[in-house]
Amino acid sequence: MTFRLTLTVNGQPRAIELDDPRVTLLDLLRERLGLTGSKKGCDRGQCGACTVLVDGRRVNSCLALALSLDGADVLTIEGLAHSLAPGEPLHPVQAAFIEHDGFQCGFCTPGQIMSAVGLIHEGRAGDDPERVREGMSGNLCRCGAYIGITQAVLDAQARMAGPGQGGAA
Repeated sequence: MTFRLTLTVNGQPRAIELDDPRVTLLDLLRERLGLTGSKKGCDRGQCGACTVLVDGRRVNSCLALALSLDGADVLTIEGLAHSLAPGEPLHPVQAAFIEHDGFQCGFCTPGQIMSAVGLIHEGRAGDDPERVREGMSGNLCRCGAYIGITQAVLDAQARMAGPGQGGAA
């Protein structure tokens, strides 16, 4: 039996046929669409390495069945910079992670960045480091780069809010 679904992935409409209804969004992205930025860490929704945005909300793609997302808009780390205006090479969160050394080995970085983008767009980042740490608590970093990650999120949130916006995204 074949299952059909349509997704918009990184701005591109995709018609997909699956022969197994148990395929997760993570496996679809990595194995069928060749988008390997989202990582398979724990495969149980506990580490956040697979975080993507689905219809603007943070999702652990290892837990989401692809079929349940028919018609959804999926944004992965590969499409993040492309979601910007032409000529901007990096998303502000990506640039802030580089500037604040928000990564070491880099395995968790795509999930951390996508979670940070979601947190900022949810308006939950604020300007309090503890609030950011709490909002990012679903993303684990084996190397312990949490100080740089927190600083990067705070910096990106301020950049994205712009002058006179009071720090909310």
